[in-house]
Amino acid sequence: MTFFLKPAAFAVSIVLPALAVAETVTLSPADPQPSAAELSPGLAVVYAFPGDVRTVKDARNALKRKTVDGPPLAGLSYDDTTEGDETLTSGKAMKVAADISGYIKFDAPGTYVLDFLNNDGLEISIGGEIVGDYDEVHSCGYAGEIEVDVPQAGYYPLQATYFQRKGTACLMMEWGPDSDGLELVPDSAFFH
Repeated sequence: MTFFLKPAAFAVSIVLPALAVAETVTLSPADPQPSAAELSPGLAVVYAFPGDVRTVKDARNALKRKTVDGPPLAGLSYDDTTEGDETLTSGKAMKVAADISGYIKFDAPGTYVLDFLNNDGLEISIGGEIVGDYDEVHSCGYAGEIEVDVPQAGYYPLQATYFQRKGTACLMMEWGPDSDGLELVPDSAFFH
């Protein structure tokens, strides 16, 4: 038996997969909202320096043992380093695990597209939802875009586990109204 597709039916079968979009994730604002007077700029960070780290789980295990408070991160704007340069604010270049916490402030409600660049691994949640997960040793690369609904302007809790094994390091966050409008999130949006 031979089937002939009408041109319109054929066009629909080609177009539909391209229209498939992952479901939007709704973020939960901090409750209660902190006052600006209670907060400091940047993100809090605690470091561990394991003998080796290849996964977020390895990083979490190292962070359960001996940790060191680090100077706050200005934000999530750490461009790809040159091998041997310091990873974030750790004082070390390699075999670094970091527990990062604080808030990100959204000035307006709405739908945002988020993406993260990291080297090596990262798991990050905002407003109680995992919004970035790239758990392997790799060069600086994107974790993958996610669309989020921000129901109200204000502060949203941010929690991340990050690790850098060896070589270069990066950790950056981008946001925008859509995939074509992504920009680096300014450091002024982060607090702890």
